[in-house]
Amino acid sequence: MRFVKTEDLKTGMRLARPIYNKNGVLLYERNSKLTNQGIVSVRNFGLLGIFILEPAEPVPPMTRADIEFERFQTMCVFSIREELDTIAQNGRAQKTQMIASDIIRNYGHLDARINFLQNLRSKEDYTYKHSLNVAIICAMITNVMNMMVEEQMETVQAALVHDIGKIMRFEEEVAAGGPLADMTTEAREIAGHALLETAFPSRPNIKRICSQAQKMLASLKTGEDISDIRQVWGARVLVVAETYDRMTAMKMDEEPASEVEALKYLLSHPEIYNSNVVDALIKSVNILVPGVSVELNTGEKALVLAANEQDILRPMILMFGDNSVIDLADTDRYDDLEIKDIMRTLDNRHVMNMDLLKQTGIEVEEDEYVEDEYVEIPII
Repeated sequence: MRFVKTEDLKTGMRLARPIYNKNGVLLYERNSKLTNQGIVSVRNFGLLGIFILEPAEPVPPMTRADIEFERFQTMCVFSIREELDTIAQNGRAQKTQMIASDIIRNYGHLDARINFLQNLRSKEDYTYKHSLNVAIICAMITNVMNMMVEEQMETVQAALVHDIGKIMRFEEEVAAGGPLADMTTEAREIAGHALLETAFPSRPNIKRICSQAQKMLASLKTGEDISDIRQVWGARVLVVAETYDRMTAMKMDEEPASEVEALKYLLSHPEIYNSNVVDALIKSVNILVPGVSVELNTGEKALVLAANEQDILRPMILMFGDNSVIDLADTDRYDDLEIKDIMRTLDNRHVMNMDLLKQTGIEVEEDEYVEDEYVEIPII
């Protein structure tokens, strides 16, 4: 499965992921083949691109939780768009707490990891979908960290509005009759956060979380020492969630990073990304689980057989070259061998014979996959 930009779509390509309307109703099933008319429709939707199956690749399995996650994303983003536009226009929050409560109810009390599926995005809805995903990740992380209910609510609300400046029109823009090209993203974020004091007069922590997170991320570019800032935990959670989604989401100008790339980046900057928060992220989403195809630093390819709960980047693997089983957790023998990245040309989740793995003594968690009724239909 790979991400293909809209301008690179060709007839005959098969959808790897379903597409839903704003009410969560399935419009286009996986494995549907693109037609000329379908490609035009995708462009009319304004999508940056879609996920496509390789020519000989079977349709990847999906669990019931996967399906519900995609449907929830689709339905929730329209409420977020309406709310953020309202805040940007008149500075008043109306449904932010209700939306945050819905996200927490669905993803703030989980007792297992989920497959964090990136949603399809267009230029118009990119900020809204990013805000939703960051809020979902914050809900999961705060749950793992057992943060107080009030603190979890404020963190998720901050995640929903942290990018408010990117959709606002400022006085300079109005006077100029359009967006100002020289207004930096950082300037927009700072100006947007100033509005949050008015939007949430009884919840000053929402602005504090957003402002501190922005300063933490900016310090990566400027090198500014922010060690004297007393960082609230909500801000520490937000910077991890913001970076993870930004790196792994589809982009307009480059390929999205894999989950492994994003995780390695977070782990390489402990001064910004708190290790406890990153650990909570690892315990929230599936990254290197059984069935994931990986490439090693030697150039060899392998399949993950069992996850490593102590060190996510060193699981037990099956080498494609000679069918040998290697436990990367055994650093005495395999200290020089490590996972470079996830293989991009294969789906990250394949159905495996779990009974056979159990017979060999390998402990694995089993997902309940659902059967799809595949119908090849043109996108119209």
